[in-house]
Amino acid sequence: MTSPRKMHQIDNKMGFPQSILKVLSTHCMSLKEDITNLTKRAKTASRRLATLTETEKNKYLFAMADAIEANADSIIAENSKDIATGNNMGLSKALLDRLLLNNERITAMADGLREVAELSDPVGRILEERKRPNGLLLTKVSSPIGVIVIIYESRPNVTADAASLCFKSGNATILRGGKEAIHSNRIIAETMVNAAKKLSTEFPSDAIQVVQTTDRAAIPELLSHINHVDLCIPRGGENLIRAVAECSRVPVIKHYKGICHVYIDGEIDQTMAEDVAFNSKVHRPGVCNAAETLLISKSIASKILPSLCKKLSDAGVELRGDTMTKSILKDSGIDIQTANDSDWDEEYLDLILSIKIVDGVEEAIEHINIHGSGHTETIITKDPQSAKRFQIEVDSSTIFWNASTRFTDGGQFGMGAEIGISTDKIGARGPMGLEELTTYKWLGVADGLIRE
Repeated sequence: MTSPRKMHQIDNKMGFPQSILKVLSTHCMSLKEDITNLTKRAKTASRRLATLTETEKNKYLFAMADAIEANADSIIAENSKDIATGNNMGLSKALLDRLLLNNERITAMADGLREVAELSDPVGRILEERKRPNGLLLTKVSSPIGVIVIIYESRPNVTADAASLCFKSGNATILRGGKEAIHSNRIIAETMVNAAKKLSTEFPSDAIQVVQTTDRAAIPELLSHINHVDLCIPRGGENLIRAVAECSRVPVIKHYKGICHVYIDGEIDQTMAEDVAFNSKVHRPGVCNAAETLLISKSIASKILPSLCKKLSDAGVELRGDTMTKSILKDSGIDIQTANDSDWDEEYLDLILSIKIVDGVEEAIEHINIHGSGHTETIITKDPQSAKRFQIEVDSSTIFWNASTRFTDGGQFGMGAEIGISTDKIGARGPMGLEELTTYKWLGVADGLIRE
C-alpha cells in the first residue's frame, strides 16, 4: 500500500492539483483503516468460533439454509443487478452463467449448507497419541486455522459455500468477491448472519464478513495483515490467482487453472467413451473441471472421431484438431479448425475443445504432464493395466478411470460444499472440504515433568 507521503511525491511529479492529492490520500487512509478494522474483528470472532460445539454450529447452519430459501426473491432481485453489471462489462455467456442465481441454484445453495451441517465436525479430532518413556502424554488434535480470506470472481454461490465450510471448521471468513457480484454476495452473507443472530444473540456476527468495497487496492491491504489473517484461498481465473499470490504476505492455497484432459485409449466401449468425453466438455463448459483437451489413441481414432465430433459439433462445440485429427475428419462435413501449439495450454472455459491423436497411453501421459495444470484428468479404457499406469504416472490432483472430469467437486466427493480445488502439492490438494480447512496442535500432559 502506497503511503500518503509517497503518493504525494509521485503524484506531484505527474502534476496533479493539491485538491486531488488530498482526496487520494484520504481515500487511501480510509481504506487502510476499514480493512484493519475488518481483519481485527474477524480475528476476535475466530476465537469465539473455536469454542462452539458441533451442535451449536449445526443449528446455525440449518437456520442459515432456511433463511436463504426464505429470502430467495430478495436474493434474485439483488442478483439481477449483478447480471446487468455483467452484461455492461461484456462478460461471456459462460461467465454470466456462473454469475446467475435462480430458484434452483438458491435451493442448491441452501442444501449445500445442510449437507455441511450433516458432516462430522473436523475440529477436535485426535489424530495421533504417543506416550513417551518419561511419562509425557502427547496428543495431536485437529484445530481451526483461524481467519481465512476467500477472493473469488463471478460465482456468488461461493459466498455460501465458503462461509459454511469455514464456519463448520471453526474459521472466521472474510469474503472478497468481484465487483460484478457485489450485490449478490452482500445479501447472501447478510442473510446467513442475520439468521444466526436471530437464533442466538451470542453468535459472533463478524465470523462471516464481506469486503464492502470493490476497490482492487483492498486486496493487497487485506493480505498484508499477517497478525490477523492466517490463510488466503483465491478462486477464479489464472490472472487473479497469480496476482493474489504475488502480493500476499499470508500463505495462499492456489488453483491456477483447470486444463483438464480426457484420454480415450485403444480398448474401449465406444458408447461409454463418447458419453464420458461429451459430458466432460459440454455439461458445464465454464467451470474449472470441464475438459479442455481430448487425447485419442491412434488405434481407435478413425473409428470414434467422426461420431464423437459430430455430437460435439451439434452441441455447439468449436473443435480444434491436430493434423491427424483434421485428416480423419476431412470428408465428414464437420467443421474443425487447426489447433495451434498454444491451444494445448489454454483453459477455454467455453464450448471449445482441442483434439490430439497420440500413439498410446505413454504419449498421453507425457502430453498431460507437460501441458496439464495438475487439476483433473480421465482415462477411458477397458484395459486395467493402462488405467493403472495412467493413474500412477499422471501428475494431477484427481485422475479418473471411466468417469467424467466433472466429478472433481466437493459435493461429488461427499465433502458437502467445497472451498476450492487446489493444484498445489503441499497441504491441501484437489477438492478442499472441512478437513482441509483445519490444522492441528499438540497437547502435552504430565505430572510435574521437567527436562534433565
